[in-house]
Amino acid sequence: MTNITSIPAYKNEPFTDFTKIENQHALEAAIQKVKGELGKTYPLVIGKDKIMTEEKTVSINPANVDEVIGEVSKGNKEYAEKAMQEALHTFETWKKVKAPERAEYLFKAAKLMRERKHEFSAYLILESGKNWAEADADTAEAIDFLEFYAREMIRLSETSKNQPLYATDGEVDNKITYIPLGVGIVISPFNFPLAIMAGTTVAGVVSGNTVILKPSDNTPVIAAKFVELMEEVGLPTGVINYLPGDSLEVGEYLVEHPKTRFISFTGSRAVGCRIYERASVVQPGQIWLKRIVAEMGGKDGIVVDETADIDAAAEAIVAAAFGFQGQKCSAGSRAIIVDSVYDQVVEKVVARTKNLTIGLPEVNASVGPVIDEKALNKILSYIEIGKGEGKLVAGGSRAQGNGYFIEPTIFADVPADARIMKEEIFGPVLAICKVPDWKTGIDVYNDTDYGLTGSFFSSKEDRIQYALENQHCGNLYINKKCTGALVGVHPFGGFNMSGTDSKAGGFDYLLLFTQAKLSTRKEMK
Repeated sequence: MTNITSIPAYKNEPFTDFTKIENQHALEAAIQKVKGELGKTYPLVIGKDKIMTEEKTVSINPANVDEVIGEVSKGNKEYAEKAMQEALHTFETWKKVKAPERAEYLFKAAKLMRERKHEFSAYLILESGKNWAEADADTAEAIDFLEFYAREMIRLSETSKNQPLYATDGEVDNKITYIPLGVGIVISPFNFPLAIMAGTTVAGVVSGNTVILKPSDNTPVIAAKFVELMEEVGLPTGVINYLPGDSLEVGEYLVEHPKTRFISFTGSRAVGCRIYERASVVQPGQIWLKRIVAEMGGKDGIVVDETADIDAAAEAIVAAAFGFQGQKCSAGSRAIIVDSVYDQVVEKVVARTKNLTIGLPEVNASVGPVIDEKALNKILSYIEIGKGEGKLVAGGSRAQGNGYFIEPTIFADVPADARIMKEEIFGPVLAICKVPDWKTGIDVYNDTDYGLTGSFFSSKEDRIQYALENQHCGNLYINKKCTGALVGVHPFGGFNMSGTDSKAGGFDYLLLFTQAKLSTRKEMK
C-alpha cells in the first residue's frame, strides 16, 4: 500500500531555462505542432458520452483575432442536469476508492504533463496570450498541484498522523477520518487556465468527490486538453464532467442545484459575491449547506520605504504590475512610495516599463494582449479615469496589433483615495502614490476592500516586523514582488473581498473538499 513515506519528497517543478537555445527550439517546435492542431471541435464530456452540440463557443487567439484555437460545444440546463446525475451516480463508487489509488491518477497525470510540458505551454501562449515564461510557469504550477495534492490526500488518509487524538479509558480506535463531500462545481478562470483549472479540479477529485468543470469561455480548449489527459491516465468516466456553457444558464443552474455539495470558484468579485449569495439559499430537497471556496481578486500593492534597495523595488514593481499584462489576481497594481525616494523609484519604474516590448506571445514579447474585447474596453475606460486622477508618465493607449493590445500604463502622483487606487482594473495599469512615511504607506495599502497579496520593501528589521503584523493581506512578501506564489511554499489565498482565504497549494486546502468524521469504539470486556 502506498503511504506518504514510500514516495519521493515533494519538490516544485523547475521552470524552463529559455536562455538555452535547445529549450527555445523545443518550445518553438511545440508551438508549431499546436498550430497544426488549431480549429478542432471539442465535445462536452459527460460520463462516457462525448456530446457535440449545435451551439459552440469559438475560442480565438487574443493576440491574433483571426486565428481560431478551437470550437467548443456549449452546454445548457439539460446537459447540466445530465452532468449532475452522472456525477452523483459516479460518486457512489468513486468515494469508495482508497486515497492512494485516487492519488495515483494524479501522479500519472503529472508525469504525462511533464513529458508534454511545452505542448501545454504552447496552448497557453496561443489561447490565453501568455509569453514563454508566464506559460511555462502556469504549466509548472499545474504539475505542482497534481503532485502536491496527491501527496496531501495520502497524508490525510493516514489517520494516525493527520490528527492524533488523546486516549481515554474504556475506548479504542478513536480517530478522525476525512471523507468526501459529494458533487462539486468548478468554475475556473482565464488567467491561469491550466494551473488553477487543474488544481481546483483535482483537489476535489483526489478528495473523493466528483466534479462538473465549467471552464472560462475564453480558454475552454486548454481545459478540454486537460480533461483528455485525465482520460488518458485512466480516470474513471464521470469523475470529471466537462461542461462549458453560459454563466447564467449553466453556472447558476448548478450553483443553485440542491445536489451540489460545493462550489470552487475563481474570478471576479461581482460573480463571486453572486455565487456566495445564490449558494446560501437552501433549495427544496437540499440537506446540507453548500461549501464555497472562492478566490475573487485583489487590489494588491507594493510599499517602498527610504531604506529599501531602490533598484530591486523598481524591478519588482514592474514585474508585478505588468506580468501577463496585469491579469493576475496577485498583480501589483499599486506602488506606494515614501516621498524621500519617490522620484528615484518612479524614474526607474518608468524607464524599465518603457523597455518592455509589446507583441505576439508566440515570439516571446514582454507584453502581450489582454484576454478579450470586453477586458480591453474596461481597461481603456479606467485609463481615461486615471488621466483625471494622476499624471500619465507611461503608456495610456491601445497598442498596435491584430489583437487586444494595451500599452503598459503608469500614473504617478495618484491620491490615495483615487478610483485607480481602489478598484481592481485587471490590466496593465499601475497607480503610484506618494506618502510621507512608511507607516502611512502601510495604512494606504490597507485602505482597500481587498487583501490578497502585498509587498514591503525595507532594510529596517523593526519596520519589517511592523509590516508583518499590520499589512493586512493573505500573502505578504518582504523585499520581493507580490506575484509568483509556489505550490507548497506559498499557500495562496486572501482576506476580505479577495475571497474565502482558501490557501491553494497549502497543507489545509484539501480539508475544504472533505468532512471530518470522528469514530470511536467502546472497549469490549
